[in-house]
Amino acid sequence: MDDGKPTEPRAKWWSRPTPGSAAPPEPPVEDAVPDPKTLSPGGIPAPDEAPAAVAAPTAAEPPTSSEAHDTARRAGQPLHEPDPYGTPPYGGPGPWAPAPPVQRPTPAHGTPVPPPYAGTDGAGTSVAPDHTATRTFPPPAPPQHPQEAAHAPDAHPPAPQWQSYDPWGAPRQPLVTQPGPPLPDGRRKNRRGGLLIGALLLALVAGGIGGGIGAYIERNGGLTSIELPQDERDGGGRAPDSVAGIAASALPSVVTLHVSGATEAGTGTGFVLDDRGHILTNNHVVAPAGSSGEITVTFSGGETATAEVVGKDSGYDLAVVKVSGVSGLKPLALGNSDNVRVGDPVVAIGAPFDLSNTVTSGIISAKDRPITAGGEKGDGSDVSYVNALQTDAPINPGNSGGPLVDTDAHVIGINSAIRAADSGSAGEGGQAGSIGLGFAIPINQGKQVAEELINTGKATHPVIGVTLDMKYNGDGAKVGGSTQNSSPVTAGGPADKAGIEADDVITEVDGKRVHSGEELIVKIRSHRPGDRLQLTVTRGGKDLSITLTLGSATGT
Repeated sequence: MDDGKPTEPRAKWWSRPTPGSAAPPEPPVEDAVPDPKTLSPGGIPAPDEAPAAVAAPTAAEPPTSSEAHDTARRAGQPLHEPDPYGTPPYGGPGPWAPAPPVQRPTPAHGTPVPPPYAGTDGAGTSVAPDHTATRTFPPPAPPQHPQEAAHAPDAHPPAPQWQSYDPWGAPRQPLVTQPGPPLPDGRRKNRRGGLLIGALLLALVAGGIGGGIGAYIERNGGLTSIELPQDERDGGGRAPDSVAGIAASALPSVVTLHVSGATEAGTGTGFVLDDRGHILTNNHVVAPAGSSGEITVTFSGGETATAEVVGKDSGYDLAVVKVSGVSGLKPLALGNSDNVRVGDPVVAIGAPFDLSNTVTSGIISAKDRPITAGGEKGDGSDVSYVNALQTDAPINPGNSGGPLVDTDAHVIGINSAIRAADSGSAGEGGQAGSIGLGFAIPINQGKQVAEELINTGKATHPVIGVTLDMKYNGDGAKVGGSTQNSSPVTAGGPADKAGIEADDVITEVDGKRVHSGEELIVKIRSHRPGDRLQLTVTRGGKDLSITLTLGSATGT
C-alpha cells in the first residue's frame, strides 16, 4: 500500500522495496500535486493512480543481512520481509481502501487551527510541533514547483498531521491542555502561599469571634433576654369546700401559742372562740407555764399578744386562754360532731414543730375511739379520757389544740393526741411524728367544757358514783370489791340509787359494748351531768338492765 506522508519541507513519495533491494530510490525532481479528484476519502491517492514506484538498482553482490538492516533503517523503511502473498500492509499494493483518517471536525473557511502537536513521521522519527505557525482552513494552495516549496515553507505549510493516518508511525498523544511552565519569577508559588496564609488568618479571626460570642452567651444567657411563657390568668378563686377555700376561711382564726415556764417550754395551737379574745387549746399545751409562766399568742398575720389562762381541765385535756387589747378578731365557727360520718373530708390546721399556719387534709377514719392521754405525773391526775374522732390527716407535735374542720370550715374537733408506733396513745410530748393515726376531742364536748371554763373557770365531770377495778382483765368494767373500811359504791350517789353493787360488771352503755374501765369512763365523760343512761350489768352470771342518771363533779 502506498501512502502519502509529508515528513520534510516537501512531500516525498516512497514505496516498499522489492526483495533484494538495498536502498530506496532517489525522489523525483518534481512532485506532482495530486488532483483532488483522484484523492480517496482520506486524502490519499487512489491505488490505481498512485505515482509509480522507482525501482532500486541491482547490486553486483547482495548486501549482508546487517548491512541491509542498517540501510533499511537509515532509509526509514520497514524492517521486515515483504509478504509473498501480497497481503497488506506488508505486501504490495492491493485493491483495498486506505484506512480512514482520524475524524476531526472541519473548521469553517478561514478559521485558525492549532499547530500540530509533537508526534512522529511515517518512519517513526519524532517531529517537534510548530508553535509559531498560524494556520487557516482550508490551507493555501501548495506551490507548483518543488523549489518554490523549498524556498517558501511559511507561505505553504504542510497539512496538519491529524488529517493523515500513518500505520507505521508511533502512536500519537491526544491534544491535552498542559499547564504552562512556572513563571520565571516564582509568582505562582507565592500566590499559593499567600492564599494559604490568608485562609489561616481568616480561620483564626473567625475562631476568635466565635469564641467571644460563645463566652458572652454562656455568661449572659444569650444575646437577648429570655422570657419564658407563663399562664397569664390570675388563677381565680377557689371553691369554698376545697382545701384551699377551707384554709383561706379558717386560717385567720388560728393562732400559735409559745409557752415558757420555770422548768419547761412548749409550742401548740389554738383558735379564736369569740371577739372578746377567748382562745381554746389543749391543757397539756399551757401546762408548762404553771402559775407564773408566760404565754405568747401569734396570729396568722404575724401579730403577737400576751395571753393568760382563764381555765383548764386535765380530765378533758382542754384549756381556755384570753388575749387583751386585740381588735378585729375573727371567731371560728363551731360545727356539730354528732353529725360527722366516717369518711367525711377534714382539714387540720396548726403549727407542727413550730411551723405556723400548716394545713393538712384527710378524712374521718373512725368515731368514738376511747383513748387516754397524759399520765406523765404517775398519779393519774393528768390523765385525760377522750371519746375521740380518729383522722388520718397528719397531726404532729405542735398541732395540739388546733382545729379539725369540715368542708364548711366549721370546727368539729380539737386535735389532741397521736398514736406513735412505739409507745401507744399519748399526748404531744415525746412523740416522733404522725403515722396517720390522729385523735381529736369532739367539738360538742369541747364546747361544753369551754363554756364552763369561761363562765366559772372550772369544768364539771359527769359521774356514776362508783370505784372501778382498773386491774380487771375480763370483758367489761368491773366495780371494785367491798372492804372493811370502804365500799366501791358511793352512798347516795347515782349508782347507789340505780341499784349497782360491788363486783358488778358493766358491759353496755346505751346499747354500746364496753370492754374496759377506761372505756366506761370515756363514754360517761361524753355526756353531760343529768343525762340518763341505760346500763347492762352482769351479776352472778345474769344480765341486768339498769337506768342511771349522771351526777356531776368538779374537775381539776
